[in-house]
Amino acid sequence: MSEVQHHPIVIVGGGTAGITVAARLTKGWSNDREVTVIEPSEQHYYQPLWTLVGAGLARREATERPEAWVMPRRANWIKDAVSEFDPANNRVRTAGGQTITYDWLVVAAGLQLNWNKIPGLRDAIGQGGVCSNYSYATVNSTWDAIRNFRGGTALFTNPSGAVKCGGAPQKIMYLADDRFREAGVRSETNIVYASALPNIFPVDRYRRTLEQVIQRREIECRFRTELVEIRPTTREAILENLDTQERSVIRYDLLHVTPPMGPPDFIARSPLADANGWVDVDAHTLRHLRFPSVFALGDCASLPTSKTGAAIRKQAPVLVKNLVAAIGGKPLTATYQGYTSCPLITGIGKLVLAEFDYSKQPDETFPVDQSQERWSMWLLKRYLLPLMYWHGMLRGRG
Repeated sequence: MSEVQHHPIVIVGGGTAGITVAARLTKGWSNDREVTVIEPSEQHYYQPLWTLVGAGLARREATERPEAWVMPRRANWIKDAVSEFDPANNRVRTAGGQTITYDWLVVAAGLQLNWNKIPGLRDAIGQGGVCSNYSYATVNSTWDAIRNFRGGTALFTNPSGAVKCGGAPQKIMYLADDRFREAGVRSETNIVYASALPNIFPVDRYRRTLEQVIQRREIECRFRTELVEIRPTTREAILENLDTQERSVIRYDLLHVTPPMGPPDFIARSPLADANGWVDVDAHTLRHLRFPSVFALGDCASLPTSKTGAAIRKQAPVLVKNLVAAIGGKPLTATYQGYTSCPLITGIGKLVLAEFDYSKQPDETFPVDQSQERWSMWLLKRYLLPLMYWHGMLRGRG
């Protein structure tokens, strides 16, 4: 049997959510809280910039830092992966065979990319015009496909279920359109957007602008439709209408795939999961509904809002305040109202900054009409937000 280690506060996951919470919990020289982060990865990525990498507007290497660089100095780092939760006994087990007990647990393990759910995708990705912005390993394939495109059908997909940043599947499409125009091949190109959603965006205020963008760019949209198979040898994509279950075949010359996503397997099969596999937490306090010593935030949580880094920025201070209150035996008074943000790139130098809450009502930051395409918001996305991420959010500030 492995030796049992005990740590007062354990955070599972060293991504955006886990590091932000760890930084806030350990902030201040007078703070003597012992915080332990369990994370196997040696590298940490700023994923929101991958859209621009895929369009040749940023370098992939600029999105990467060593995990040791982002880890708070006063946090313990266990370089391992959690394989099993035992919340009834306040313990977790790791892939490396460790048993770790805790007083308080924060689950911040992100979500899982399910590449294998689309037959043919795993073998096709990165060649023959098939590409994806959704991993560090594949994002350069998107720019390769776009810059080598010489006309034909460019298909962009958005699956059913939760995805990281609900607007990302369409953002690369608008950037690709600009690149096709620069290359002089747009007149020989048909751009198709196959999305499982019923419309281009769930919030009316921003949807109206995006519908104008679609019309202006002459993009063919197929809603309630998702990719279910790829035949790379014939460059055929099999699409299924989610309402009728009818399937159709479209031949592609470029295919950008947003893979199906879901909760990590080790969470979905655990006692922490809800019926859909996400960590079952209260939507406002972020405390687990059945295990009071457990909190969760970010992509792995059951929160009914878009899974974005901006959402985590608002969730983290709420979770930390409520966790500290719970440790002290006090009522949980901090509340999260579902704020999320999606910087909707609508072209090179154009961006609609969508910000909204659980009720799909705008919750905007700036004293301008954020539903309009703006150069200023593009500058925010391209230059300011990465700085705020690396030097503010991950340091427990902002």
